Amino acid sequence: MDEAPLVTMASPQIGGQVELTELANGFRIVTERMEGIASASIGVWVGVGARHETVEENGIAHFLEHMAFKGTERRSALDIAEEIERVGGWINAYTSREITAYYARMLGEDVPLAFDIIADILRHSVFDPHEIEIERGVILQEIGQTRDTPDDIIFDWLQETAFPDQPVGRPILGPPENVRRFGPGDFRAFVARHYRPCSMVLSAAGAVDHDALVRLAEAAFGDMERAAAPRAEPARFAGGERLEEKALEQAHYLLALPVPGYRDPEYITAQLVATALGGGMSSRLFQEIREKRGLCYAIHAQSSHHADSGLLTVYAGTGGEELGELAGLVADEIARAAADFTAEEIDRARAQLRAGMLMGLEAASSRAERNARTLFMHGRVVPPEETLAQIAAVSRDRARDFLAGIAKRGALVQVAYGPVAGALPREEIAARLAGGSGAGAG
Repeated sequence: MDEAPLVTMASPQIGGQVELTELANGFRIVTERMEGIASASIGVWVGVGARHETVEENGIAHFLEHMAFKGTERRSALDIAEEIERVGGWINAYTSREITAYYARMLGEDVPLAFDIIADILRHSVFDPHEIEIERGVILQEIGQTRDTPDDIIFDWLQETAFPDQPVGRPILGPPENVRRFGPGDFRAFVARHYRPCSMVLSAAGAVDHDALVRLAEAAFGDMERAAAPRAEPARFAGGERLEEKALEQAHYLLALPVPGYRDPEYITAQLVATALGGGMSSRLFQEIREKRGLCYAIHAQSSHHADSGLLTVYAGTGGEELGELAGLVADEIARAAADFTAEEIDRARAQLRAGMLMGLEAASSRAERNARTLFMHGRVVPPEETLAQIAAVSRDRARDFLAGIAKRGALVQVAYGPVAGALPREEIAARLAGGSGAGAG
């Protein structure tokens, strides 16, 4: 294309210089040069995942990600693997509900090769029918493995129960009947609809040269027509319950409450609260339920988010006879924390979040991932200093008020798998979350 890039900017961040360029068609290139390291991480993040699929397409984003490595117009599947490994690098990909990423790590001198391979699989995959059949079997095995892994499958059930009959609630792998049906035309149609330049970010960090990558991106992606991809259906939390009886040694238990998505500043509060509740061995849930009462081996809380929604989730595995006691105590501890979180607990959680973030930023792959994701979520690269300031701003009172607000609403999801006959009614969990007020479940 003859058009010059539309936007170029640079800004200093903790440990690196971030530069961002947007091509005329909307394709963005963000780099962060890190001095003192010889390697680089580079990838293309595409703003498409399971929540962008129709019911009939569920699973295709993930299947497509697999097929990208199965051959292009000028490379076989073996060529792709051999070329990157010949220089000591590696290449991989993943699919989530909102993003599909294709990324590689290599020495800085081999960035052009890695870029060429990634651009090739994104623009020129052939979707050979023979390779589709082979990979179809691989994915069906992956689905079977997930269904045989209790602490994997219950998280899919959690999502489906929290967001029923919605794209964001469907499993990333899709149902076997869909996977058995997809063909070359389905992949090409999905790519044409969703792999648009405005939905793609080339992100690189480490030993990288921004201007050189802009030139490569212009040559490889600059001819794509400027067009926005379809928007995802907004998430609507419904709440609910799913109890699946099976002869297992343990009951796998999840309790989840709705929290804001990434685009709401309160997502930081949700992460801090989850960390204080069950983010480590000093947390309330670990100390009260495992250490003092011995009701489980593993228990933890986490806060997971999409652009417009999120869940604060507690997971534990326990014996069938202990399930009711454990579930009730989880609800009680959440209600108690909403009333009496201490400044020390919040400071400890804050330190965990801060240290985790800063330690993660020591890896080029983490920086490339973070820069791409914040571009998708906020339309800009959010400096680490800004996120650290948000973490520092969450006071004890703010954490208490936040947790009380989500606990007393009565909106919750309860999922259990295994010997679940002793599970407490959802209405009782809701009442105990509200501090015994008898609030109903919603």
